[in-house]
Amino acid sequence: MPRRVLLLIAAVHLAGAAGSAAAQGVQVTPLAAPDAFTTPGRATGLPPTLWAGASAGTAKTVLPLLAAKSLSPAAAALARRILATGAPGPEGAGRDPDLAAARANALMFQGDPKAAAAVLAHAPGLDRSSDLARAASETALLAGDDARACQVGNALTVGRDETYWLKLRAYCQALAGQTSQAQLTFDLVQAQAKDATYARLMNAKLAGAGKPGAASLRNGLDYALSKSLGLDLAAAKASPAVATAMAGANASEPAFDALMASPDFGEIAGQIQAGRPVSNGAFVAAAAAAGDGGKAGGARLSAASLLVAGLSDDAGTAAIDALTKATVAEGKAPLGRNLALEVAARRKLVGETALIALWTCAEAGSAGPAVGDRVRIVRALHAVGLDRDARNFVLEGLAGLK
Repeated sequence: MPRRVLLLIAAVHLAGAAGSAAAQGVQVTPLAAPDAFTTPGRATGLPPTLWAGASAGTAKTVLPLLAAKSLSPAAAALARRILATGAPGPEGAGRDPDLAAARANALMFQGDPKAAAAVLAHAPGLDRSSDLARAASETALLAGDDARACQVGNALTVGRDETYWLKLRAYCQALAGQTSQAQLTFDLVQAQAKDATYARLMNAKLAGAGKPGAASLRNGLDYALSKSLGLDLAAAKASPAVATAMAGANASEPAFDALMASPDFGEIAGQIQAGRPVSNGAFVAAAAAAGDGGKAGGARLSAASLLVAGLSDDAGTAAIDALTKATVAEGKAPLGRNLALEVAARRKLVGETALIALWTCAEAGSAGPAVGDRVRIVRALHAVGLDRDARNFVLEGLAGLK
């Protein structure tokens, strides 16, 4: 029997089955659209309930920050970990293509392009979202798959005249040997938005000779262009995503050597680094008392005591009394956000707690949050079970107390 007839019979059969189910009072529920957060970037050890109770509003605010702001090593590791986790997203956010793009872009910017590529491999609607398609093309370029990047650009049905897509189109046309078309597209790019670095590289690509100058590693497209011109990539400053792609390695956990900490609290730093339970009432009491007494190095000890106290669940009365005398100033995060962090931690909202903490870290930049903010972050992460990340923040903080 011809295949076309078989398909027709199957369709009639399915329609009849659906009608029969309806007649018998059986409710047929259509499948929900895929959740953009469910696809994992890699194994992270975090549960599928990561985003339970999380706010879509918080995600929409924080994820674009993570795709544009440099973080301290501890904060970047936390961002990579939660964003690479496959789990249903915050309510109302899982089917937002812009948020899916922000997730992938944040993973790339924070140094995990492989996770970003895995997330985008199954992302629906690449042809209908310029931001999502751009994330996909950038991961392809970082992976050395120029053909895939060009395919994504050619399939796009919206925003095709945006500067990025014109730049990519000119590059793809040059790769295909369509020099005259590439020149026309390049001229259009320059008329729309001048970019001296891209112009220098693309002119050399179109001419097939000349002096293109130094390599540029701002993003995947610059990386692909520079590589195709045979430039010295090692001599250029790379963005986090490009640096990780060039290293050909998976994103790794930050390494904090306990020896980096002051000898005053090197022993407790070693205990934290080893992952042992922190039972430090005596240390907290002594350090806080030193800070209160105005002794030499007392301010550092006081700050260290507060950081370490964030990991402890058993501080006794003496330690509590001493902590009240610690003289560490408040951080820079606004009071409302600090209160939200405490509420989220108390409610055990893991993803929400992490995002609020990362919000403050993004505003602080690569140097990391102020001690007052760091103490709150450590306490909140520890409270929701993100203990490994909390320890990273403590070790990073101790290393900075010189």
